[in-house]
Amino acid sequence: MTNKIPILASLILLSLTLGCGNKNPKKSNTYTFDIDKELAYCEQQATKTLTLIPEDGKSLPRNIAPDSQEWRFINYKDWTSGFWPGTLWYLYEGTGKEKWIASANTYSRYLTPLSVTPALDHDLGFQVFNSFGNGYRLTGNPEYKEIILKTADTLATLFNPNVGTILSWPREVPNMEWPQHNTIIDNMINLELLFWASKNGGDKSLYDIAVSHADVTMKNHFRPDYTSYHAVVYDRETGQKIKGVTHQGFADDSMWARGQGWAIYGYTMVYRETNDPKYLDFAQKTAKIYLDKLPEDLIPYWDFNAPNIPDEPRDASAAALVASALIELSTFAKDSNLSKNYVDNAEKMLAELSQNYQSRDANSAFLLHSTGHKPNGSEIDYSINYADYYYMEALLRLKKLKAGIPLTKPLPATIKQKD
Repeated sequence: MTNKIPILASLILLSLTLGCGNKNPKKSNTYTFDIDKELAYCEQQATKTLTLIPEDGKSLPRNIAPDSQEWRFINYKDWTSGFWPGTLWYLYEGTGKEKWIASANTYSRYLTPLSVTPALDHDLGFQVFNSFGNGYRLTGNPEYKEIILKTADTLATLFNPNVGTILSWPREVPNMEWPQHNTIIDNMINLELLFWASKNGGDKSLYDIAVSHADVTMKNHFRPDYTSYHAVVYDRETGQKIKGVTHQGFADDSMWARGQGWAIYGYTMVYRETNDPKYLDFAQKTAKIYLDKLPEDLIPYWDFNAPNIPDEPRDASAAALVASALIELSTFAKDSNLSKNYVDNAEKMLAELSQNYQSRDANSAFLLHSTGHKPNGSEIDYSINYADYYYMEALLRLKKLKAGIPLTKPLPATIKQKD
């Protein structure tokens, strides 16, 4: 599918309508959202973070607690391990400065064991495609390609043909009725690894696995209003759906903000990879219910059905994720007004994040106020690495959109933002 960039670029206006901010807004009547300024901010923050990482060959930054400046570090096995090296690759793309290649390569290499060990869970796409995938896209390093292809084969071992989806958690998880087959909505993002591999030297069956997973998830993971369950449990032998439940949302029947974001982002990507219009239609339906229920400032509470709104934590990570997804979705929508609506909303989300959610001097992350796993009491109102990753991805996508560059193509450092 060819992105309809030239048409969209002429439609997009830089004027913004900002809603009310976070609980503690930092409003400024003189604030102007500028993509290059925000990208420069990300570079400044990442430069600070580099000086804080232990030089032990294993530590990757994951999160920072409220009122702290200290990162909590994880190793390559953590599901978020790919976001920091992926962010470094985006810094190289956004700045054109080759110094970022060395850092991105170093931290990507930490994840190499994932390509040659049995799958711990479904997150291999998050881990390896965000790191080595971006690295290969920007450098063409053949070693990266080999690692990506091996990892795709590893991910495919979690596919259950009786069910038609990839097993998310191959272990005991509360309320998942192990050893029955569980699949979470987050898993949609990992399909990109399989699609890419099938088209770049991997087995063609990887494409079929990704399509099957998308189809079965579409059938079983969504309620009539197109809101998503976090997890669905299937009978591993018959493939029958046992139940839809939540793990990180408020309730089994609630709309967990980031989970809905994974759905929007995932089905937009599946449409890009397959050109099947049913996925475009579905992505638009999952986006509509999300946009219809957002608060005025377009930054969601951690769950749309949380009981104490407006006194509930926000989730900047969901906002960044959906902003990035909407920018891509705008390039596929057949209706120009709908395309413009997606871009306008994404730009307002990014403006709100940039004005009222940036960490600045509070810590060296990009953003504050993300919520990881509230029912578990973890990462509530934190800075989290995946919020930063999708924030920067969205900024780069918006810059490409305005410059008339297809979103999947690298951004030349010489490209200047168009008004």
